[in-house]
Amino acid sequence: MARAHDLEAPRGRTPRFVESQPRQSDRFGQATELIARAMGTPWFLLALTLFCALWMGWNTLAPVAWRFDSAALGFTALTLMLSLQASYAAPLILLAQNRQDDRDRVSMEQDRQRAERNLADTEYMAREIVALRMTIDELREQQVTREALRDELRALLTELGDTGEGGDERQDEGSRRERA
Repeated sequence: MARAHDLEAPRGRTPRFVESQPRQSDRFGQATELIARAMGTPWFLLALTLFCALWMGWNTLAPVAWRFDSAALGFTALTLMLSLQASYAAPLILLAQNRQDDRDRVSMEQDRQRAERNLADTEYMAREIVALRMTIDELREQQVTREALRDELRALLTELGDTGEGGDERQDEGSRRERA
């Protein structure tokens, strides 16, 4: 009875690439993709522009005691902060692109394998259709041959009936067989 339970689900190898928990590097890759996606949106550009405008406005228009980045020095802190952001953004974007390239490569390989299977299936179906057509043609030829044979038997039965050699009984048997 335990064997019947084993047959309910297909047996097979578990995929190697399926893990119960994502690895640490995969989490990092997912985070880089999230950051790269966020940095490529119009909302990020709008927020960064608004941040820079507020920074420059505050450090230009606010009272001197409240200013923390001198406009006279060309907003040095803002420049350093934007440079730091750019220096981290470029590698994160490259990491996200590499992960996308890996996914694309796997997807292309799966598409190629699927196309090969579809081609093999199509060729198999074409061969099967040709075989069915040939079988149908053979059956038609046999049917014609059977009809010709029946005609010949009828002709022979009528000849036998004309000669008087007990053709009536044989003709009756032949017509019974034809009906059956």
